[in-house]
Amino acid sequence: MRNIDHNINNVRQPIGSTGGNKDCQIDQNNSELQDGSIQKQNFNGNSEPVNPFLFSGNVNNGDNKNSDQSIENVKQMGSVTNINPVKDVCFINIIGEIEGHTSLPPQSKTTKYEHIIPMIIGAEMDPQIKGVLMLINTMGGDVEAGLAISELVASITKPTVSLVLGGGHSIGTALAVSTDYSFIAPTGTMTIHPIRTNGLVIGVPQTFRYFQKMQERITNFIVSNSRVNKEQFLKYMYDTDEIANDVGTVVNSDEAVQIGLIDEIGGFSSAMLELRKLIDKMEDKNPENENPMPINKYR
Repeated sequence: MRNIDHNINNVRQPIGSTGGNKDCQIDQNNSELQDGSIQKQNFNGNSEPVNPFLFSGNVNNGDNKNSDQSIENVKQMGSVTNINPVKDVCFINIIGEIEGHTSLPPQSKTTKYEHIIPMIIGAEMDPQIKGVLMLINTMGGDVEAGLAISELVASITKPTVSLVLGGGHSIGTALAVSTDYSFIAPTGTMTIHPIRTNGLVIGVPQTFRYFQKMQERITNFIVSNSRVNKEQFLKYMYDTDEIANDVGTVVNSDEAVQIGLIDEIGGFSSAMLELRKLIDKMEDKNPENENPMPINKYR
């Protein structure tokens, strides 16, 4: 035992004695991690902010104390804004069915307007946020909730860009055109059809007039925020030859751009590039960020 303790002490002594020897110190500027990546450190031994995309459970991301909360936010909100991949752009995800004043079944994928509206207001009020990118893949949903989100997006002063991925159906059409510039993926589609309702319907003329006024609100919003012709849009809406069990038209990406409903066919990189252009354009007009004006080209 004495021989073992003596050997251990001999091993410990050189390690402890290197504290003042610069030649024996580990390079604090570049220390290699277990996976072979390089982590930069300053002279105080403090690491730079870790990659926000590395969540808990990764041995190289132990300093990310809020990783569990970030994952929970993504599960609840469905938005990558909580991960902060880009600090000056707010990403808003519109998925599934837009939930209105009544909660949908738990097995349904939904976008809750009480979540989206505060995010939009926060993006408008936050001076660090310079633009908003809205990703859309929705089957539609509550008309008034979707229209409320669309009106709010159209009224903010920050540059906004939308990207239709998969589908932007029903009230998703109003959401897609509410931004300053809109994109649709090459395989994306959009359904244009009249509004409808579930549940009890009172068979009186007043009910029809209510639906007619609601439809006019949506149609006027879409026409005023895009380049589509109103008569052509109504023709697509009331077409009876396109959909077997419904009235309306399913428009693919080429046709959506051709009729002026969407500005351009493109993906995420194209949408980000256009958003950066709009941000630079606004900064050139307002170098001191005083009284920024909306840049919606259709209003």
